[in-house]
Formats: sequence, structure tokens, C-alpha cells
Amino acid sequence: MAQVELIRFLMLAAIWGSSYMFMRIAAPAFGPLPLVMLRLAGAALFFLPWLLRAPVRPLLRRNVPALFLVAALNSAIPFSLLAFSVLRLQAGFCAILGATVPMFAVAIDALWWRHALQPARLAGLALGFAGVTILAWDHLDFSAGGTGWSVLATLGASACYAFAAHYGKHRFANQPVMLPAAGSMMAAALMLLPLGLFQWPAQTPPMPDWFAVAVLAVVCTACAYLLYYKLIARISATALTGVTFVIPVFGVLWGALFLHEAITSRVIAGMAVTLLGTAFTTGMLGGAKR
Repeated sequence: MAQVELIRFLMLAAIWGSSYMFMRIAAPAFGPLPLVMLRLAGAALFFLPWLLRAPVRPLLRRNVPALFLVAALNSAIPFSLLAFSVLRLQAGFCAILGATVPMFAVAIDALWWRHALQPARLAGLALGFAGVTILAWDHLDFSAGGTGWSVLATLGASACYAFAAHYGKHRFANQPVMLPAAGSMMAAALMLLPLGLFQWPAQTPPMPDWFAVAVLAVVCTACAYLLYYKLIARISATALTGVTFVIPVFGVLWGALFLHEAITSRVIAGMAVTLLGTAFTTGMLGGAKR
């Protein structure tokens, strides 16, 4: 990987790692659904000049159902689940659970496409979910005010991302890469608009929370998508999957630096075992072939 690509790679991991922090900042003031509505609307406005181009409009019309499905699985549902989760969970904790996306993707690949799992990948799945168990064991409280549902919501977001990756890869294989990125963002914003307006907070949130929303929309969503697709055009997909291992590190780091979140021995152990399991599951360790 060239130096320029390495810098972009680390920038992408740092940006996506920071999204958990900004969600945790803004979610209490806005509420999950209004926050996600604003995030998606801001990103859609960022992509609007491309969406309004004459050659793009026929592509959008031909792919409306697929774009709405990708929008639901890749943005509307997981963003909402994460915004709900950070109301009770630390940003770094959610970032570590986000490392389970490749494990869900491999499991879906085996169940949906009937691809056989090699022993190393099976061991990786078991190891990864053992890490999640270590991390989340004392959070699995489903009583009133407990964090159990927030843990499940975070894992549900990871499962949605994995489903979206499989569907998008096959459905938009021969389409411009900006079509699923920009088109699904607009579709997701339309989906969340009525719910976000219905649950709009009674009191206007303060300016720091608006700033967090703006960063989420423009930097953590729109710019991150552009950076991602620029990287995927220049480096191998295998190399790019390594971002999964760096995002939790940045997520924990930003949470500790700016939100004063505690980095306990359980957090470190859970993150280490989860990332090790992800490495085996994705084939980066253990000699598994893609």
C-alpha cells in the first residue's frame, strides 16, 4: 500500500471511529430518529449535485426498489439502531461491537450462498463471538433501564451492514459506484423524514449538538463514502477490510479522549479477542482463502 493510500486508509478509520462519539454527543438532545434523519438529509444534500445530473436520473428511476432496500439495510436501520444504542452504551464499546460486521458477512455467505466455511473461519466466528461475550456479559441486563437491548441493537446494526454488503455487491456490480452511495443516501433520508419529524424534540438542541450532527452528516457519512470508494478503486478489497480492525481502536481512543470513557481490562480483552476472531474469519490469519 502506497503512503498516500495508507494515509487515506487511516483517515477513513479515524472518521468512522469518530462517528460513534458524535452520535453519543447528539443523540440525547435530538433523540435517535431525528438525529439519523438529519444525518441522512445532510449527506443527501452533499450528494445532490451528482444526483441531479441528467445521465444519473434514468439510473435512479431504474433502480428505485433496490436503492430503497440498500438504504434501509445500510443506512436507515443500522444508523437508527446505533443512535438508540449510544444513549446507554459508551461510544468505544459500540465501536468494538461494530467489528463483528465481517463475521456476520461470512456467516451470511455460508447460510445464504451455501459457501463452505473452512475450519479457520469457523474457529474465527467462535472466537469473535466469544470476544463479544466477554465484552458484553455485564451489559446483558434486559430489565427497565438496562443495556441489554442496546447491545442487541448494536449487533443488529452489524448484521444489517453485512446483509447490505452482500446485496449491494451483487445488485450494483455493473453500476457506477456513486449510484448506491448517493442514491441510497437520498432514499434513506426520505424513509426517515416522517419518523424524524414526528419525534422532533420539544426543546431546540444547543449549538454543540448541531455541530456534532453536521460532522456526522458531512464528514462521517458523505466524505467517508467518497474516501471509501476512492480507496477501493486503488487498493485491493482484502487490504481495505483491514479498516475493520482500526475503527474500534479509534472509537475507543476518541471516546476516552473527548468523552472521558473508561478503558477497562474487560474492554481491552473483549476488543482483542473480537478482533482476533475477525482476523481468522476474514482469512487474514489462519491461511484461509477468500
